[in-house]
Amino acid sequence: MGDWWHRNIVEPGKLPLLLALTAFVLTFVITRVVTRLIRAGKGPFGNVEAGGVHIHHVVPGVVLTVVGGFGAVAGGRHGFGSALSAVVFGVGAGLVLDEFALILHLDDVYWTEAGRKSVEVVVVTASLVGLVLAGFTPFGVDGLSEDELQNRAGVIAFVAGNFLLSLLALSKGKARMAIFGVIVPVVALVGAVRLARPGSPWSRRFYGRRPRARAKARLRAYRHDRRWSGRSRAVQDWIGGRPDAG
Repeated sequence: MGDWWHRNIVEPGKLPLLLALTAFVLTFVITRVVTRLIRAGKGPFGNVEAGGVHIHHVVPGVVLTVVGGFGAVAGGRHGFGSALSAVVFGVGAGLVLDEFALILHLDDVYWTEAGRKSVEVVVVTASLVGLVLAGFTPFGVDGLSEDELQNRAGVIAFVAGNFLLSLLALSKGKARMAIFGVIVPVVALVGAVRLARPGSPWSRRFYGRRPRARAKARLRAYRHDRRWSGRSRAVQDWIGGRPDAG
């Protein structure tokens, strides 16, 4: 374990990233626990107000993210300052993304159906950072050999190809696969070759005169949503709390 830690975390300078991810996840978990207690009317916690204005935790989150980000840039990748900046940044990012849906809608949708987007963004962010810590790099550069890395044209072509596959997956309405495909190229490839979801840009452009393709895409999307939507919502409710009814 010690050798793995030194070889994969300390030597590549990934310790600040690990600290930031840990602070990010812990901040999100603690914040959700506190907000759920406030919602239930339990414990000593309450909403923060100033002059009759409800101060959402995204506000201190933005401040901490800015401080931690600039501190990380100034402090480099090693030393106590770098570690402290990483923790501050992780805490700030956790507070900000916990209210991502509020920023997106410019409305207090925290406990509504639209508020599920915050939980989804947090899970995706933590997963992507975890993949980077595990050794994956954007656009699959980690999959190239030393000889291939020496060939700049080859690297550019590989990155461009992976980027194109991610764009194709996105145009087919597969946003999650497109995002994860940036880190794991095979995911982007799967998203790019599969049928587009109904209503996606690809579907509107290329399935307009192909009724069989439209029907097959609708059926596949229906089966996928019927199988996974309920499970996804259950996990989101377990992590972030069930939205208000109505």
